[in-house]
Amino acid sequence: MDGTVLVADDDRTIRTVLTQALTRAGCKVHATSSLVTLMRWVDEGKGDLVISDVVMPDGNGLDQLPKIAAARPGLPVIVISAQNTIMTAIQAAEAEAYDYLPKPFDLPDLMKRAARALEVKRRAPNTRNVDTVASEQAGDLPLVGRTPVMQALYRLVARVMNTQLPVLITGESGTGKSLIARAVHDFSDRRSLPFVVVSAADLEGMDGPSAVLSRAKGGSILFDEVSDLSDDAQGRIVRMLDALGDNAPRIMATSQSDLMVRMEDGKFREDLFYRLGGVTVDVPSLRERVDDIPLLAEHFLARSERDGAPVRRFGESALELVRAYSWPGNVRQLENAVRRLVFTAAEEEITRAEVEMVLGNQPAIEPLRSGGEGEKLSASVGKHLRRYFDLHGGVLPPPGLYNRILKEVEGPLIEIALDATGGNQAKCADLLGINRNTLRKKITDLDIRVTRRRKLM
Repeated sequence: MDGTVLVADDDRTIRTVLTQALTRAGCKVHATSSLVTLMRWVDEGKGDLVISDVVMPDGNGLDQLPKIAAARPGLPVIVISAQNTIMTAIQAAEAEAYDYLPKPFDLPDLMKRAARALEVKRRAPNTRNVDTVASEQAGDLPLVGRTPVMQALYRLVARVMNTQLPVLITGESGTGKSLIARAVHDFSDRRSLPFVVVSAADLEGMDGPSAVLSRAKGGSILFDEVSDLSDDAQGRIVRMLDALGDNAPRIMATSQSDLMVRMEDGKFREDLFYRLGGVTVDVPSLRERVDDIPLLAEHFLARSERDGAPVRRFGESALELVRAYSWPGNVRQLENAVRRLVFTAAEEEITRAEVEMVLGNQPAIEPLRSGGEGEKLSASVGKHLRRYFDLHGGVLPPPGLYNRILKEVEGPLIEIALDATGGNQAKCADLLGINRNTLRKKITDLDIRVTRRRKLM
């Protein structure tokens, strides 16, 4: 038995007995007589199991269970209490305690229950803190990120994972859309039920949709890259969703295309669009979370090492180059590049020259998402503006439209140009073809934050 156990009891003897027994069993133990101290440890991320009394000098242990669940989803809590009433057991169950034992308890029995709780915690998805739920994921879920956009993504996943709403996950190729879908399932109350990825072939035939539902058994169904499905397959999905009854599975879909644009172009069914769009989760590209790139690179190195590959680490200038690269293929491209570097690097420390060699040989990447295949910027802007006028229902927009639209375009243009030139305003002004003083004024007027860093260009 291994893990860290937090023990909260106002009886010193019980704290001593549990500390000694759990330590002999191979656990680390933190013991306290205070619920305030216990909650501080929980909030700090300590502990794989909590064993808590109910009546404590500074509060009621049962009242802390919802707080523990909110701060650390999945952290098991064993409640022990001298209040040997059925109501105490019911309250513990309603508060979703992992287990309940009345005092005086049988120590070997408690140790067995603790061992089972630790094993469940070890095998369960790492839900230690939903805001950082994927920051330490090993295995096949590289949902690593500390940037604000990723933290916002984690919070959204936490809010929707136990709802019945369908989830549409959008983002560029290689951002990890299917991994987000898997996380929504694995961290939800459906985690013990099947997770079924559906292809067009699965929907064929009279029994295709019913066979899909039979496989799902009330778990989760993912339509991966739903925008690629034919109109016939889309129609089958609509009819399948309309026929859902009791014990219906959770419905999710991914798309790297803008489904609203495809719908407006007549390439995606409107009835399916509105059935899938309960909650939309947009997965950011690596360009939108540059500060996560070194973290991801180190994550992939560590995973390769665990898989038996040679030990590797990035030199400082090599990691700077990795961070500065645009990564049009996003996380998938980064992972593949790191894997190549692990096996092609001559020494333990990966050099800048070796990174340049690998990045210089990257295959061509398909164009980034746009309003449509091969669509020009002017066409996308025109479509956006027509929709803007349509939303006003025949009434003209407020005056001053010209400057508002210019500001909408100028802001992203200058931000991207600054990012491409590493925050060098002289280079940025030259790139844009404007006076440096003009650039400075626009940076101030548009409230653009400038960050200096090294770039490839």
